Amino acid sequence: MTRLPPPEVQAVYDSFPAVEREKLMLVRQLILDCAASVEAGTVTETLRWGQPAYLVKQGSSLRLGIGKTGLAAIFAHCQSSIISNFATAFGTDFELDGNRAVYLDQLGADELEKLRFLILHGLQYKRAPKARLTVAQMNLQK
Repeated sequence: MTRLPPPEVQAVYDSFPAVEREKLMLVRQLILDCAASVEAGTVTETLRWGQPAYLVKQGSSLRLGIGKTGLAAIFAHCQSSIISNFATAFGTDFELDGNRAVYLDQLGADELEKLRFLILHGLQYKRAPKARLTVAQMNLQK
C-alpha cells in the first residue's frame, strides 16, 4: 500500500496540471521505492522552496515540481554532482536545466529506469563513495 503525502505536500501536488502531476506522482513513488531498496532509512516528505521534497539522513534532498519550461521536473542541489553525473550517463535522453533539474517530458518505463540512477545517487549522496551503487551495479544501460 502506497502511503499518502502529508496534507500540505498533497495540496502542492493538487495545484499542478493533471498531466504533470501524474508524472510527478510516478517519480514520487520511485523515490520511495528506491529508498527502501537501498535501506536509506526514513524518508521525510516535506516542502522545500514550495516544492515536494524528499530527504533521508545520508542523502541530498530531491525535489519535485514544475520547471521553467512548464514541464514536470526533478530537482537536486545545484552544487552537488547528482545532476552532472546523471547527465554524463543519460544527458542525451532528457532535457536538463544545468546542474539543477531534469525535465520529465516523456516518462515511460525506460525513462523511469534511468531516473533510478539519479534518485539512488541523491539518496546515497552523503554515504562513503564505496557504499554507493554505480550505474553498472544497477544494470542500467544507455
